[in-house]
Order: sequence, then C-alpha cells, then structure tokens
Amino acid sequence: MDNTNNQTMTKPSHYDGDLWNEDLAPTNAETRTWVWKDYAALWVAMVVCVPTYLLSAGLVSEGMNWYQAVITVLLGNIIVLVPMMLIGHAGAKYGLPFPVLLRSAFGTKGAKIPALARGLVACGWFGINTWVGGSAIYVILNSVSGDAFVGQALPFLGIDITQTLCFFAFWAMHLVFIKHGTESIRWLETFAAPFLILMGLALLGWAYVNAGGFGEMLSTPSQFVEGGAKEGQFWTAFFAGLTSMVGFWATMALNIPDFTRFAKSQKDQMLGQAIGLPLPMALFAFIGVAVTSATVTIYGEAIWDPVALAGRMGGMGVVLALAALALATLTTNLAANMVAPAYGFSNMAPSKISFKMGGYITAGIGVAIFPWKLLETAGGYLFTWLTGYSALLGPIAGILIADYFILRKSTLNIDALFQHAGEYGANNGWNMAGVTALVIGILPNIPGFMHAAGFVESVPAVFDTLYAYAWFVGLIIASMVYLLLSNRAPVTMQAKSASQ
Repeated sequence: MDNTNNQTMTKPSHYDGDLWNEDLAPTNAETRTWVWKDYAALWVAMVVCVPTYLLSAGLVSEGMNWYQAVITVLLGNIIVLVPMMLIGHAGAKYGLPFPVLLRSAFGTKGAKIPALARGLVACGWFGINTWVGGSAIYVILNSVSGDAFVGQALPFLGIDITQTLCFFAFWAMHLVFIKHGTESIRWLETFAAPFLILMGLALLGWAYVNAGGFGEMLSTPSQFVEGGAKEGQFWTAFFAGLTSMVGFWATMALNIPDFTRFAKSQKDQMLGQAIGLPLPMALFAFIGVAVTSATVTIYGEAIWDPVALAGRMGGMGVVLALAALALATLTTNLAANMVAPAYGFSNMAPSKISFKMGGYITAGIGVAIFPWKLLETAGGYLFTWLTGYSALLGPIAGILIADYFILRKSTLNIDALFQHAGEYGANNGWNMAGVTALVIGILPNIPGFMHAAGFVESVPAVFDTLYAYAWFVGLIIASMVYLLLSNRAPVTMQAKSASQ
C-alpha cells in the first residue's frame, strides 16, 4: 500500500524495527484524502451482500412481522455505530491502523493476540465469500450456455474444472486490489455503491411489478400478538435479534481505524459512517423481506436465497442479478475481510511483512481452507463458529474504548507505540491488564458458545442467556476489569495528530 504519495518513508532511528513499517506508520496530511462521501460509499458497498439480504429472513422466521424485523436491524446498526465512531476516532486523530492502536491497551507484544484473532476470523469469511463470488460467475456461464460448463468433479478438489477456474478468477480480482492498496479499494467502493443501490431498487421494482404488490408476507401479523403462536415472547426474541444485528458488524467495529486513518477530519468519518451504515442496512433488509414475499406470488414459494432467485429469473435477468451479486461480494470481501488480516499479519513481523504481503497471505489462506469443502461438510457448524468467534471480540472493543477515552483521555504517545522501551512496552511488552481483561471478558460466553456450536449437549440456562447478549456482556465486563486493573499513570507525552 502506498501511504506516502510515492515517497519512501524512513524509519525513525529510535523506533524498533519489529514494530514499524511504512504501512503501519501514522498517515500524513497528503494521504488523508477520505471525505464523508467515501465512508458512506464504503459502508453502502459493504452492506449490500447476501448475509444482509438474509438478515430479515431470520427475524421473520422467529415470529416478527416485516416492520419489526426492519426496525430491529436499524436499531442494531445504530447501536454498533457508536463503538464504530469511538474506536474510529483514534484512527482519524492519529492516523494509526488497528494493530498499532491495540498496543496502547495490550502492550507492544501483547497486541499481536487480538490483532491475530480479528484477522483469522476475517480469513475464514474471505475464503467463503470468494467461493460465493466464484459460484456466481459459474452460474452466469452455465445460464448463458445451457449448462455447457457443467463437468465431472476433479479428484481431491471435489469441484469441476470450470468451478475451479471461476473460483480462482474471482480470487484473482482480489489480488489486483491488494496490489494497489486502500486507495484502489476506496475507488471500487465509491464506484460500486450507487450501482448496488440501483440494482437493489431495480430488484424491488421487478418484484413489485411481477407480483402485483408484495404479496401476503407484508400483511402477515407478528406471532407475538395476543393469540399468536409466540404470544408474549416478543422482547426475548427482540433482544436476541438485536444482539445478532450488533454482532454482524462487531468485527468491523474493531478495525475501523484501518479506514478512518485516511479521514480528512473527524466529521468526515463520523458523518460518512452515520449515513452509510444504519439506513442502508435497514433498506436492504426490507428489500430482502419484500422481494421474498413477492416470490410467493410469482413462483408459488418463498425464495430467500438471492442466488436461487436469480437462477429462477432466467434470461438476462440472471446475468445482471448474479453480476451484481459478484460485485457486492467483492466490495464486501475486500473491505470487511481483507484489510484487517493484511494489517494484522503485517503487525506480526513489520520488517518482513508489508500490508500488500499481508493481503497476499490472507488470499493464500482463503484458498488453503478449501471453502467449498467447509461449506459442504460443516455448513451450520462453520457459521456458528465464525459468528460466535466474532461475537467474542466484544471484549476487545470494550478494552479499546476504556483505554482510549477513559484512561488516556484520547491522548496517545505515538513514539512509544513503536518502541519496546516506551510506556507501552513495559513488562516485556505485555500489558497484563489488557490481556487479563480480555480473558475474563471472554470466559462468561464460552459455555453458551460451546452449546450453540454443538460441542456440548446442554449448559445451565444462565449461560445460554449470557451468550444471547455475548457482545454486550464481553464489552461491559472487559472494559470494567481493564479499568480496575490498569495503572492510571499519567501519559508522559502528547503526540501531535495530523487531523483532529
């Protein structure tokens, strides 16, 4: 990634080589080019993806009517927007990526644990989404050729030659943007955002016209009303659903500094995120409900899966729909699942691994996990694992917010973040307050996670309840423990920020 407008940055002599490289260094005024429109476009392009389309499906299946589901999605994203802006504040103020910011709370060495944890879950999603995008290309080819590309499964791989080539073709698209860094990702997100919104609205219009309205689902009452199948259970379902909505972007709430470090101002990152996240999420969730309700009238059955729906549309409709799906998958995958591990791997060995190399490592892992085999053999368990893993990252968010805003009053010593001998490198580079708080914040959620993942048959009900609120529980407990354990020594030096 080029942070320096083609000017080579020189490592300050007092910085340690295993903590610094050009990609981890604070951004300068020349590279702070992102305005609010860029952040709004970033979020719109990430929001438009298959999981968002399916969000309301899960809530409706739990008994909500359409507007209860959409409101739950909206509220969940308003809630997660708060830590997103708070953690993003440090990135915009000091120009620091997520792994470097972690050093303040976890120590110069201890920071590698949460950075790697965030990165590995992203690698899993990277591989899965790459397979989804490649599958869309495969379906397009067979739709326009009468299944001419369907073949026998290859030995060991378990997929045919065209599926393999489509997967690697879509995978290679990511390599292009990895090579050209975050500015190329910004360009793609800005270009894709309006197109994806138009495609979503076009799909909504198609459903409305062909169904003569949105069908029965939008008039289906909530199951929680008096006499309903789940009478009196609304609030239980609501809070569980709300936690799931928060957990949906819990990972991005952590590494948002990777993007806000390029902001021209705090206003730009805050306004852009406020515009780009909650309302588009609610809109796309509504499109999912409305279009699915229309498929009942059009096809005689509810089709929630947009890939399956595209296949039923036929003609050029399937090509356009799946091309939009592939683009949506690419934009989401690059921003949500590539940037974080790229910085995380770079932070493991800065002198040897650049942001670009970290991105290539992420892409390599995405192939090595054989995502099609994982989905085939472990489907539900895999998603339970990854979702649970993401929810367990709440403690990291709590520790970061407590450290940056409460303990340090948003004042960081930038030089010390790149020195083992500085204040963040005490105790051999391990801030045990942060590490201990992370462990204690995670512990209450482990039994519920083990039950949800199917590793144990049952646990006491209290643990299932805690796990239903896992992100909130972890965030609150970890932040409180961190503040109790922290040494409230005054910050010795206030670093200058390129943009306040």
